[in-house]
Amino acid sequence: METSLIIGNVFAVLVGISLGLIGSGGSILSVPIFTYIMGIEPVLATAYSLFAVGSTALFGGIQKAKQNLVDFKKVFLFGVPTVIAVFTTRKFIVPAIPDLIFDNDLFSLHKSVLIMLVFAMVMILAAVRMIKPIEEMELISEEKLNYRAIFFQGLVIGLVAGFVGAGGGFLIIPALLLLAKTPMKKAIGTSLFIVAFQSLIGFLGDVSSNAAIEWKLLLMFTFCSIIGVIIGNIFSKKVTPSKLKTGFGYFVLVMGIYIIIKEVFLK
Repeated sequence: METSLIIGNVFAVLVGISLGLIGSGGSILSVPIFTYIMGIEPVLATAYSLFAVGSTALFGGIQKAKQNLVDFKKVFLFGVPTVIAVFTTRKFIVPAIPDLIFDNDLFSLHKSVLIMLVFAMVMILAAVRMIKPIEEMELISEEKLNYRAIFFQGLVIGLVAGFVGAGGGFLIIPALLLLAKTPMKKAIGTSLFIVAFQSLIGFLGDVSSNAAIEWKLLLMFTFCSIIGVIIGNIFSKKVTPSKLKTGFGYFVLVMGIYIIIKEVFLK
């Protein structure tokens, strides 16, 4: 096995650990790993990320469900609009974007570069949300949920997730906390199921578009990521998720800035 593949699979364990600990961050790691370490073309890397993160999140979500840390009603409320949006984006919007978007004597913009730049901006947004403390809400069963806001947020999350190949957990968790009044630990478990469903259904959009999938590479990466989610789930019982979220946020911020510098200035 090539050194780059070995390194990529080692980092895949970190993808799973992130999902197991904080219910998000998997795709923020997986897309750069596939692109920069394993040499996968960015558009295809976003498809690989959807499968790997979706499968890992589903496995992790099942573990959380066994601990009664999943609110399946909220999985449905957020999941339906996100699934619709992410499948539509992967099936129709991403394939419709031309490979060469803009070109003149001074500057050219390719589809792959656009995706990585948008991904970097999403990473920076995610980092800000992770670094900024979010006050945990107490669950009040009698309180009415804002269904319209939840549906709209779900559509936005699905569009972003579909375009950049992200699971969207960094957007889902704040929404679960602030819109749906979900306790932090239950928000993590619920987020995993939403990420799983929207990612795997989004990946079907790529498969139906005849994307060239290298299954051996993808399945090995996913297997290593699942090992990571088991480790993350064990640590989540001993570590405060909010502290981890803040530290991970600073790491994501640095990565987002690095991607912008690499794609714009180091080409």
